[in-house]
Amino acid sequence: MTAPHDDTPAPPVTDTTPPPARPGLGLIADIGGTNARFALVDDAGATLSPRTLLCADYDGPAEAAEAYLREIEAHQPVNRGAFCAACPVLGDRVKLTNNPWDFSVDAVRRRLKLDRLEVVNDFVANALAVPHLGADDRVRVGGGPAVERLPVAVLGPGTGLGVALLVPLGGGKVMPVATEGGHVTMPARTPREAEVLGVLRRRFDHVSAERVISGSGLVNVYQAVCGLDGATPDTDDPAELGRRAAADEDPRAREALDLMFAMLGTVAGNLALSSGALGGVAIMGGIVPRYLDLFQAGPFREAFEAKGRFRAYMRGIPVDVVTHAYPAFVGLAGLVRG
Repeated sequence: MTAPHDDTPAPPVTDTTPPPARPGLGLIADIGGTNARFALVDDAGATLSPRTLLCADYDGPAEAAEAYLREIEAHQPVNRGAFCAACPVLGDRVKLTNNPWDFSVDAVRRRLKLDRLEVVNDFVANALAVPHLGADDRVRVGGGPAVERLPVAVLGPGTGLGVALLVPLGGGKVMPVATEGGHVTMPARTPREAEVLGVLRRRFDHVSAERVISGSGLVNVYQAVCGLDGATPDTDDPAELGRRAAADEDPRAREALDLMFAMLGTVAGNLALSSGALGGVAIMGGIVPRYLDLFQAGPFREAFEAKGRFRAYMRGIPVDVVTHAYPAFVGLAGLVRG
């Protein structure tokens, strides 16, 4: 993680109780490497008029937001905003990790004529959603009851690997903590994982968790498995690999997906141990919910609990797969009304 400067803002402290209603509409946006998802939030906290725009079609978030607002023709003033972005957010200047957008928060605020605009890391928004998700928005994958007033770890593979913490402060308040935990060095738990990581270390200068636990990570693992087996990879499309694995058409695709889920278990377990996340672990992102049956039947939980003398400690930590389509919107809706 980039070392903070002296003027780095402190993490936001968020009250989970509903704030008083404010006039006008809020504009929220979840900005990733490929897509920017926009919506409006009314005074009651309802999400309205969601749209997904391709980032490549616009020069930056202001231009994309203007196109969105023209399309939906809001009939109330839009006077505040909350965006999340898939990158470190350490000040006014925001540069996307997997997207060429590079912008000033204040310049976007002024161009969109907003009274205020807050921009946070995408997994901060995801973490802020956790207290507001219902039973229908999550699927439990092992563990016991969550321990109240202790941290929750939030992570999930998609285009990259996002990681954040949610720390309860008491009195209904929580503090989300953005991290760059997706870039920790990926350890090997089994001989096969060591072989795969050995192949990838010859290819990359540093094999981070994101190199193997993400859409592109699945491709990297598949290519390594093929190389070890003396086979030639025939696709670099993660969706195609997932389809083959789910249909049980390609044993190397299935092995690659299982290896990715196992390594996610290792990283999630390490994060839970390091942060004291007895409040639970929330798995987000677009990949795991898509292959939920394979994930539940796969090696994730075994790898999560495989911490030697602390296996019993790990066995009690609940893990939930978040199945809500846009959890970041839930977190941003609360942020834009605060």
